[in-house]
Amino acid sequence: MTVKAGMFQTHWRGDKDKMLDAHEEIAHEAAKQGNQVLCFQELFMGPFFAQVQDSEWYSYAEQIPDGPIIQRFSAIAKETGQVMVLPIYEEVQPGVLFNTAAVIDADGKYLGKYRKTHIPQVKGFWEKFYFRPGVNDGWPVFETAVGKVGVYICYDRHFPEGWRGLGLAGAEIVFNPSATSRGLSKYIWEIEQVAASVANMYYVGALNRVGIEPLGDNDFYGTSYFSDPRGKYVGEVASDQVEELIIRDLDLDVIREVRDQWAFYRDRRPDTYTALTDK
Repeated sequence: MTVKAGMFQTHWRGDKDKMLDAHEEIAHEAAKQGNQVLCFQELFMGPFFAQVQDSEWYSYAEQIPDGPIIQRFSAIAKETGQVMVLPIYEEVQPGVLFNTAAVIDADGKYLGKYRKTHIPQVKGFWEKFYFRPGVNDGWPVFETAVGKVGVYICYDRHFPEGWRGLGLAGAEIVFNPSATSRGLSKYIWEIEQVAASVANMYYVGALNRVGIEPLGDNDFYGTSYFSDPRGKYVGEVASDQVEELIIRDLDLDVIREVRDQWAFYRDRRPDTYTALTDK
């Protein structure tokens, strides 16, 4: 089975409503191109506000799935017949906030959410000021109209355990919506998700934003891409400067071919790994 999968990398427009309108417009454009599953970038409704520590940004958080953003884009998912991955700022109650992605099926049904597990706290990425570490029910994989979809968010990608957990849970496509800037991470960006797709034998959608935002000097470099279970790019890598909707054909039958060939899951030795969790 071949699935048309899309991601939208974009820049901060200076206004939350403008961001939401732009993403609604791109969802309709993707549908016109026959797209079936669409992922937006990390915290797509706003700037990457973790460049600073300012409590005013707490107001961007809302409940999932009952908040206005998820309700709006669930209706769009149903209208366009697309599965949607919606990374937003989640409020459970005042002071209990998460960096979360909601997954909506092609009929508009809310399937569940993934909360970012690993939270950094370094210059330009002051995320512990805004987010609690996510506590999820294992590594959730969502049964969607296009197959089994998982999510891993930005900084999570540096930790191989979650990639493996998603694979063991049956993921066929894993999206990693991010906000990552030039420097050392650019080199890592080019190999890390590709390596994860090889090690776990599924498709990875690596999605980044673009541009320099008024809150800081982080230069978000785009270059979003899909990698396949053999560790090859699917089509071209997106621009490092401008916004871009990328849509690629993902042949899910390749997953079985590669797993039959390499059999990494067969040859795992989890009985020898218990010391890793004791450290």
